[in-house]
Amino acid sequence: MSRPLPLEGLRVLEFSHTIMGPCAGLLLADMGADVIKVEPADGDRTRRLPGFATGFFAMFNRNKRSIALDLKRGEGQALLHKLVADTDIVLENYGPGTMERLGCGWEELHALNPRLIYLALKGFLAGPYGNRPALDEVVQFQTGLAYMTGPSGQPLRAGASIIDILGAVFGVTGVLAALREREKTGEGQRVGSALFESAAFLMGSHMAGGAALGEPVPPMPARRGAWGIYDVFQTACGTQLFIGVTSDAQWQRFCLQFGLGELAQDARLLTNAQRVQQRAWLLPALREAIGALDYGAVTAGCAAADVSWAPVGRPEDLTHDPHLLASGGLLATAIAAMGGGPEVLLPALPLEFGKERLRAPLRRQPPRIGEHTREILVSAGISPASFVELQQQGFLVQADRQLNSSESAGLQGRSPATSTPS
Repeated sequence: MSRPLPLEGLRVLEFSHTIMGPCAGLLLADMGADVIKVEPADGDRTRRLPGFATGFFAMFNRNKRSIALDLKRGEGQALLHKLVADTDIVLENYGPGTMERLGCGWEELHALNPRLIYLALKGFLAGPYGNRPALDEVVQFQTGLAYMTGPSGQPLRAGASIIDILGAVFGVTGVLAALREREKTGEGQRVGSALFESAAFLMGSHMAGGAALGEPVPPMPARRGAWGIYDVFQTACGTQLFIGVTSDAQWQRFCLQFGLGELAQDARLLTNAQRVQQRAWLLPALREAIGALDYGAVTAGCAAADVSWAPVGRPEDLTHDPHLLASGGLLATAIAAMGGGPEVLLPALPLEFGKERLRAPLRRQPPRIGEHTREILVSAGISPASFVELQQQGFLVQADRQLNSSESAGLQGRSPATSTPS
């Protein structure tokens, strides 16, 4: 963006792991806030997750600084309290009671800084479930999202951690509202967001639909569709694509482009509601017509008819998507958990301000554990001599003490956007 990022000047302390907390911090960081990730001596455990979770840390921790403190000891808590005095936002997604045990709960931090806004990201908001542990997948099953996603009798979680991310988005929305209110009152406040309630919000349209119909809502694969043509089709070469024809005008254009004049004139298919009723024979007829054409002809016909269509893509396809590449929608990010190693193009925030895409620069790669401990504490008034003494006593960690030979070699490939290790 040609203008300053909207949240420049705000400072955030992030206590988080996995996705919901780190995602909230990412939203604030990409919009310009100085987000300081507070980690234990051995780092956010997300750095070491295996399998499909290997990419969590790289995706959700760019543009942040890292400080490593031992918050189980009074000296570490005292250092953290010193930072809180000049902080706008604290966000955390630890289990209930954890922040209080570390001397960093809302009541204690608010007493130190009455202007502080404290975002608590939990499994559940206050209520009977308040102290239960939760996960994205757990609440997908509990709220009916998994039931609605899979075929009948086969509940299935969504293919991404959508509840973690939605909970983060709701949480940041609350933070922005609290910042606006602070302008009027001068006071900060605690803001809460949670997985369960976020997943329940997604179910709202199904709840309303079931009430309107007076019957239980079936899973999406067994649904009675709202549109006649809204499905996956296979072309002659075996490639699949999704086609959605959602208006009567689109239906006429679609039939014209694909030589389906007989269907266009069929009195049983003139309106969308009629086409929904005729799906049992209409879809097989369309599959036969589409299946005789190659993929390029089908996509060209859909584009000419101005109907919605999409390839059946995979996540790796997005790294070379022409729209994302042209619009600044991807950022080259180091994928190793320690901030070094190879880079991959990952999605930027999906926001525009006016006519400009939010082109948040990659100011920092995902940080190494405690990479910025020294610069953060020195800027808070800790003398270099005191820093060394605290380090020797084991109260804090500095990144260059942790690097083994393989990590050091990987750091040679760090992006120029990366800040200098402290």
